[in-house]
Amino acid sequence: MSPTSLRPDKPQARTVGELGQLIGAELPDPEGRTVKISGLTHDSRQVRPGDLYAAMLGENTHGAAFVKQAAEAGAVAILTDPLGRERSRLAGLPVLVANDARASLGAVAAAVYGEPAAAMLTIGVTGTNGKTTTAFMLESGLRAAGRSTGLFGTVTTRISDESGFTPFGPSARTTPEAPDLHALLAVMKERGVDAVAMEVSSHALDLHRVDGVVYDAALFTNLSHDHLDWHFTLEAYFQAKAVLFTPAHAKAGVVNLDDPYGKRLTQNRQIPITTFSATGDEAADWRAVAVKLGPAGSTFTVQGPKGAGASASIGLPGAFNVANALGAIVALVVAGLPLKAAVDGVAACPGVPGRMEKVDAGQDYLAVVDYAHTPHAIETILTALRPVTSGRLIVVLGAGGDRDKTKRPLMGEVAARLGDVLVLTDDNPRSEDPKEILAAVKAGADGVDKADRAELHVEHDRAKAIALAVSKAAAGDAVVVAGKGHEQGQEIKGEVKPFDDREVLGDALLAAEPGPAGSARGSKK
Repeated sequence: MSPTSLRPDKPQARTVGELGQLIGAELPDPEGRTVKISGLTHDSRQVRPGDLYAAMLGENTHGAAFVKQAAEAGAVAILTDPLGRERSRLAGLPVLVANDARASLGAVAAAVYGEPAAAMLTIGVTGTNGKTTTAFMLESGLRAAGRSTGLFGTVTTRISDESGFTPFGPSARTTPEAPDLHALLAVMKERGVDAVAMEVSSHALDLHRVDGVVYDAALFTNLSHDHLDWHFTLEAYFQAKAVLFTPAHAKAGVVNLDDPYGKRLTQNRQIPITTFSATGDEAADWRAVAVKLGPAGSTFTVQGPKGAGASASIGLPGAFNVANALGAIVALVVAGLPLKAAVDGVAACPGVPGRMEKVDAGQDYLAVVDYAHTPHAIETILTALRPVTSGRLIVVLGAGGDRDKTKRPLMGEVAARLGDVLVLTDDNPRSEDPKEILAAVKAGADGVDKADRAELHVEHDRAKAIALAVSKAAAGDAVVVAGKGHEQGQEIKGEVKPFDDREVLGDALLAAEPGPAGSARGSKK
């Protein structure tokens, strides 16, 4: 069963009239106002008896085109906008008309499902990089404090109960649509969950997916070049993130002061803000000091206000994971957890699928798979690995199709400048020509001065590209397969073919023959 199909066993029945008054919608006739709603969906294929069907404008068509199918499936009323008013009436059901139906979904869903988020401790995390890792750390910290937890994120949606944790598979979106989100929260509540960690994407904020949730703490990691195919400018991208740090969405904010956009969030505070710095910035409320980085993880001391402090550790390498860990610790404390539980819980986090995930087949060099798919993320992971790599950094990289095209040459430039060997390959081409995608990435790589540029290869077949990278590796090297992380498919021309970087890399490692010492072959170290 997919995460989006889960519904609570005992929804909160509300009448059409109650819901219409809640969102200020145009109400149907008096008889229609008394119709009871027990569920909500924006997808006509997911309609169940007793549902309110939300007919909204989509990418290709308006949902009002499917009202008859919704009615046949058991919908008892329609929520739509002025554009869908006339077609929605063809279903013969009561029709609620809101000026912005999408903006109304969160409030309606929360009401239908009994305001489940209000009964839980909720922590939301947003940012370009680090959301998934931080959410897993938050969940681990909540568990250490004895809470029964839920997790929403890019990798999975997870519900905890007495028997353990139930994975519901890869999430279709980082943050579900409002009807699915509140339904899942209601399911979690029914199963005893009392604390939730949630990734909150800029798309989710723009599209009102998390409306109806007011987080006990909202955490900002960082912001860099990404999603400009949607937001068009970095400033618009930032403003979308900033919405989370308003009274409608959060009671308190936790912000990374090391990030320039984090500093901006502190300048116009609409909610209480607590700051943190993994570089020890004295201006921050909480700081990481005495940081010791290692290939298997890091240790540091947490310094807080009024003498608060603790020794901390994280079993994930890189300074960026120190920042993720510190942010998670501070957010947990701001949400009301004891510092010790927060520190112990974050230290116990076992790692995140596809995030700096090691693949070990007995080779004498490091091999990792990472979701890095932005210029900043690629720079971060390569910078983190350089000090703990005695040999060469060998990078496999591509770029996704039908996404932000402006970041492609920037990704190529960073990888060619910081890596020693760069193998360019297909990521998820989707509907685009893979040759055009890689040409843009390669253009950025070619722009690096030849003396500083990585040894460059182009291989469109991703499995062959990974095998090529492995064939170049030897003792002391590090192989980084970037871009797809936890994903288990490759999307090409509308077809998703099975493909897991971790499995393919593992097979390549097993099949590889050992090479000469890596440190003798032109590392930039």
